[in-house]
Amino acid sequence: MKKLFLITIALISYLTSIYSQEYNFKGYFLNDEYNVYIRLDLHGEGLAVPGHEIFGNIPGYLAKPNNSFYWLITSKEIKSKNTKKATINLINDYGSEDLEATLTLQNDSTLILTQGNGSTIKVPNKGKWQKLPKQMKFIKQKSK
Repeated sequence: MKKLFLITIALISYLTSIYSQEYNFKGYFLNDEYNVYIRLDLHGEGLAVPGHEIFGNIPGYLAKPNNSFYWLITSKEIKSKNTKKATINLINDYGSEDLEATLTLQNDSTLILTQGNGSTIKVPNKGKWQKLPKQMKFIKQKSK
């Protein structure tokens, strides 16, 4: 009887942890193929954009290493604590283009960015503008 009680408590505890897991939209995510990264803090106080501190803290940004061009996340909405999806709005740092996108966490280390309504994300690449695909995979990296 005592064993059954302990097994039941352990099972309830395990199931509760699975269903109450909060997905963490925070960190540094890299896409090697296009050499772009996303820095996120959708849960906390936000991030300051290097060289663009005038914008204050924002939920995150998309950028290229060794480049001062950014797509700023201006707003975010996480459907609930237990969801793996967030809707974000982005604007380029010139303010000339904007779009809505979805972030989906596949697991603790993989983030999918899906561009929605609005402009297509373009980033500088070898003196030209490079359009990024509508859907991209980013892998979480150790903090930079």
